[in-house]
Amino acid sequence: MTPGRDFVGVGVGAIVLDDRGSLLLARRGPAARNEVGTWEFPGGMVDFGERLADAVRREFREEYGIEVAVTGLLGVFDHLLPAEHQHWISVTYLARHVSGVPRPLEPAKCTAVDWFPPTALPAPLSAITQQNLATYLAGRPAPGREG
Repeated sequence: MTPGRDFVGVGVGAIVLDDRGSLLLARRGPAARNEVGTWEFPGGMVDFGERLADAVRREFREEYGIEVAVTGLLGVFDHLLPAEHQHWISVTYLARHVSGVPRPLEPAKCTAVDWFPPTALPAPLSAITQQNLATYLAGRPAPGREG
């Protein structure tokens, strides 16, 4: 039985910001479960018995070699990929970079990882990243209008 195909999968991810306000994105590699070649806010599948925020921290350690601090919940999203016959529930957090230099530690799953300003993101973005980005930007004040 395969998560996301034979039953609804549960994944987590995070919009990670550095001290300059740049966002961390990764390009999905040939061994990714879906949307190969697209850029995404990184994350992964939740292991049985694992707390969601713990899964976020684990994924960033295992796949990118960095530590992140989860700072809040962005939302819970339907991640439907009809063309790939997949159905996921994606829980997306906000996080800040704590330590480490991000690099792809599983190059078959991720071919590149880098920091981008919110106004200059790479393309194409994965479907869930597009949903996450729209939600994130809708909740941020416009430049020059911060609280």
